[in-house]
Amino acid sequence: MVSRRAFTFILLMFVVGLNLRPAMSSVAPLLNRLQETAGLTPAAAGILTTLPVLFLGLSAPLAPMLAHRLGSERALSGALLLLASGLIVRGLPLPGSLFMGSAMAGTAIGISGTLLPALVKRELPESADLLTGLYTMALCLGGALGAGLSVPLMQWLGSWQLSLMSWSLLALVALLLWIAKAPKTQQSQLPTSPKAPLLHLLRKPLTWHVMLFMGIQSSMAYIVFGWLPTLLVYRGYDEAAAGWTMAISIMCQLGAALSAPWLARLGKDQRPALLLVLFSTGLGLWMLLIAPLAWKWPGAALLGIGQGGSFSLALSLLVLRTANSRLAGQLSGLVQGGGYTLASLGPFGVGLMLQAGAGTEDIAWLLILLILICCGFALLAGRKRRLDDQSGKLIVHNN
Repeated sequence: MVSRRAFTFILLMFVVGLNLRPAMSSVAPLLNRLQETAGLTPAAAGILTTLPVLFLGLSAPLAPMLAHRLGSERALSGALLLLASGLIVRGLPLPGSLFMGSAMAGTAIGISGTLLPALVKRELPESADLLTGLYTMALCLGGALGAGLSVPLMQWLGSWQLSLMSWSLLALVALLLWIAKAPKTQQSQLPTSPKAPLLHLLRKPLTWHVMLFMGIQSSMAYIVFGWLPTLLVYRGYDEAAAGWTMAISIMCQLGAALSAPWLARLGKDQRPALLLVLFSTGLGLWMLLIAPLAWKWPGAALLGIGQGGSFSLALSLLVLRTANSRLAGQLSGLVQGGGYTLASLGPFGVGLMLQAGAGTEDIAWLLILLILICCGFALLAGRKRRLDDQSGKLIVHNN
């Protein structure tokens, strides 16, 4: 039976997770409008879609240090406050505010997203992988809301600035709930123990396998968040239809995000599940960007299933490949920091390709090639191995 403390934590985790994707997915359906009204070139639009992901990656390694100094609960409160502030700043009529607010939001998301897997490992260690699936479902739902409601909010509120700023209200609600109901514990910190300094983690191939899998699959996700509606408009969709196609794809991530960790438990390790979701991602991209337009709905569904499952399993690896919450926090910071920094190259690269005259089919084949490369790292990261530092030395168990 789930205790009241555990139930409260699960609800809070879900509400916080809802806030960690609209900052990025709400921009994509408005990107053509921003290029027209704000004078953004495709390269500048690429920078705008890249900034949140880049700062997400740069800030993720700071999370264990902030948790050590402030406590995990207060560090997460500060991150939610920064997120709400960034969402307000990006809609202000000031030079550079759109870019500055995006960077602030990315920083907040990087810190929050790194703290939560370690908190899950601390609060409910026996079900950490399954709860990570529920957390990922919240991320997907938030992303779908951002993509689907962005254009309707612009039409209802009268400007794209107010549409972007309106997501700060959701962040403020999450902040107030977290401050009021966050679990209190004497072991609320996630210290950087001298038993397993970060440099030792970087010397383990397993760290790099998980990081590179996280980075490549995240790059696919943020290219979709940043550019899929624009690429669909180039194929003949109108602005609202392109946004809703992405929203439906993200909605299809919900079931996959929740079920992927269960699927991964059926085998002796996670390799079959990882390859299955990557195949679904690649097939979905082919249907949306290369195949005839009649394939758009199966394509959107397969893309969503693949990306929801990929991200859920990537986060599950952070808790499945570590023996305790301390290592989970450290591995989370390193993997998400390095992975998202790598992922930030994807949206910017697509912007450069479009400015150079590349077509949607050229971009699609490049993404499919990256997915094939990602399969190689999935085969390495999916093996049943675990980092442990209880002996005073960082080792890898093959169990």
